[in-house]
Amino acid sequence: EGILHRLRTGTIWRDLPREFGNWNKIYKRFNYWSRTGKLTLIFKTLSVDADLEWKFIDGSIVKAHQHSCGARIGEERAIGKSVAGNTSKIHMVTDSSGNPIDFEITEGQVHDAVIAPELIERTPLSEYTVADKGYDAHHIRWLIQECGSIPVIPKKKNSRSKNKEYDREIYRLRHQVENLFARLKHFRSIATRFDKLKRNYEATVMIACIVLRLKL
Repeated sequence: EGILHRLRTGTIWRDLPREFGNWNKIYKRFNYWSRTGKLTLIFKTLSVDADLEWKFIDGSIVKAHQHSCGARIGEERAIGKSVAGNTSKIHMVTDSSGNPIDFEITEGQVHDAVIAPELIERTPLSEYTVADKGYDAHHIRWLIQECGSIPVIPKKKNSRSKNKEYDREIYRLRHQVENLFARLKHFRSIATRFDKLKRNYEATVMIACIVLRLKL
């Protein structure tokens, strides 16, 4: 309950209400679940039950709070610089209903198209893969087709090549992944990053995804 309170409110661990117990023990339990991959196992188990007629992919930037600074040298942080200052980016893949399947955390300046191939390859096969213009690249379209899916990606304005696979009606459903980001950012610890380590912020996002799935 202390972990969920922190997820919702974004409070720092030391400021957790006493009713939840010793803040340090709560943090250590959260850190243990993150380090040993227990949360990943729960998230992956819930993600198996996915509707894969369509697969949506998108990215969203989150600002990194000053409390996210100070990680030990050598620890992976995934905090970079973008127009919003210190930021991270959540690259998310959802199923047809907008439920999370997989995601990746990177520095805020990392372009969506850089992470897309990895996410496309490691997520389950779908009939259609839907993304916005940020993913309009030949190698991404080729990879989607090689994986046995049909890319539904609009062309950029300066593009002169044809786009026979583009289905406007299916593309309109892309709001599913945007709706998921909106629901995730209801959690204060997601909307602003407070975690120092990449794996702990990933664990925070996983807990939020688990909560959203269990509400269904």
